[in-house]
Amino acid sequence: MVKRATARDVAELAGVSRTTVSFVLNEVPGMRISDETRQRVLDAVQQLKYHPDATARRMVTGRTNIIGFVLRQSPDQVFADQFLPQVLNGLSHAATGQGYHVLIEAIPPEDKTDACIRLVRERHADGIVLSGPRFDDKELLRFQSEGWPVVLMGQLPNTNLMSVDVDNVGGAATATQHLINLGHRRIAMITNAKRTYTAAADRLTGYQQALLANGIAYIDTLVEYGDFTLQSGRVAMAKLLQRAPHPTAVFVASDTVALGALQAIRTCGLRVPEDIALVGFDDVPFAEMVDPPLTTIRLPAYGLGWGAADLLIRAINREDIKQPTVLLESELIVRQSCGRSAAYT
Repeated sequence: MVKRATARDVAELAGVSRTTVSFVLNEVPGMRISDETRQRVLDAVQQLKYHPDATARRMVTGRTNIIGFVLRQSPDQVFADQFLPQVLNGLSHAATGQGYHVLIEAIPPEDKTDACIRLVRERHADGIVLSGPRFDDKELLRFQSEGWPVVLMGQLPNTNLMSVDVDNVGGAATATQHLINLGHRRIAMITNAKRTYTAAADRLTGYQQALLANGIAYIDTLVEYGDFTLQSGRVAMAKLLQRAPHPTAVFVASDTVALGALQAIRTCGLRVPEDIALVGFDDVPFAEMVDPPLTTIRLPAYGLGWGAADLLIRAINREDIKQPTVLLESELIVRQSCGRSAAYT
């Protein structure tokens, strides 16, 4: 009998990751995959006569066909975060397409119980995708040590946990560099969350790297910390405006938080971009609808969700995963909030 080709065989022949094969074959929207890479995958599919087998991708007998989607945020923060619905959409489509159900849990960071462990043991999830990893999340390491499949939406340094993420450092550096290219030197930053969150720390690092690369001093008092919500952006921006001289530009590492910053700027009688330029991060749907439309870093939200679910399901099925860390590309989207058109980038 001729051995049936697998997605892994396609990935090896095309010279790409298994996740990239999944993105191409399922036509996942929002992914920056070159035409050349896409064609290599399609050529490999044709050469190997590969046909996805939906039955083979389902869990073996005795499993629940449930995966947990865990958010390390309070319920209020989850509902305020405009980025998450797009992520959940991608995750749900990937899961249901392979016969899985998704159980969503918001677990506040102050919850010191074994919430993730209970999710698997008591509600019978076969593994979890965790969004928003923190440096101080000890339960996550225990979860892995007990042998349960887990995929991070984000990264946790000094661990071998599987992850799907974007280049947060590079994206933040790009946003900051754009403001520098427009002539700004007194550039403030508002993070998306507290620094204990790895994504927040990485975006702060990117901001610092861009300043350093351009000979601009990093000033602590030009940085404030958001907390996922519009209100946190409003409070952080108000603090920055109380310090003289106020910044001429602000990089806000979350579009939701940036909307609060925009409100605070207007409350003080200032204008965007005439008095203060503003750049966000995420490119949530409302970013192009606010006045002025928000310049931002576009993340492949749907792809993040899809990739995380796909990677987790392969781990649950005990596939040999040769690329446990997937890093997706971001893109600078220039609109009117920074004061210049794309021609000036």
